[in-house]
Amino acid sequence: MPPKQTIRKEEWDRRLHEVHVTKNDLNRLIMDYLVIEGYKSAAEEFSQEADIAPPVDFESIESRMNIREALQRGDIEDAITRVNDLNPEILDTNPALYFHLQQQKLIEYIRQGRIAEALQFAQSELAPRGEESPEFLSELERTMALLAFESSPSAPAAISELLSPGQRMKTAGEVNAAILESLSQGKEVKLVGLLKLLTWGEQLLEEKADFPKLGV
Repeated sequence: MPPKQTIRKEEWDRRLHEVHVTKNDLNRLIMDYLVIEGYKSAAEEFSQEADIAPPVDFESIESRMNIREALQRGDIEDAITRVNDLNPEILDTNPALYFHLQQQKLIEYIRQGRIAEALQFAQSELAPRGEESPEFLSELERTMALLAFESSPSAPAAISELLSPGQRMKTAGEVNAAILESLSQGKEVKLVGLLKLLTWGEQLLEEKADFPKLGV
């Protein structure tokens, strides 16, 4: 294997400065971040200041944030209603997403101690879907295991995590991604994708050269 090339900091900085990024490209990256993360007011203001058209309607941003907030507070029925008001096809064409919303509703029943309702809901709404898919059945069994452990500290992490705020956020993220996809908008902030690409590029270059890393 040939020895690694060493790129000095001065040379590295010079090469970085030679890369031309237009202000319009930067503005679009900022707008993409504001839209996907749901900062409606900031996106409206930035759109006017930078004279750049948003990739989606501003009202759809507010709708997504209302749905996210409903899910994060555990109001699954309100979230489902809002998703259907925004676009009924989102849940009609995505059975996995609909199942996960129903699963989250079951979790909320159990969290609130509404055990009879949880059992009835699981039997009438989730069990039939579990028969259609091994993956759905596995998730249903994992959720029902919450009843066996109740608030016991000995519950396995895979079970107890269903009651964590992270579970609500996971469901909200899945719904948010589906809505963005229905709007023909990327699911991930482009800046995040660029950072992943940068990390990958550094790893490749590191095999052939020593160079100043950006440390992102």
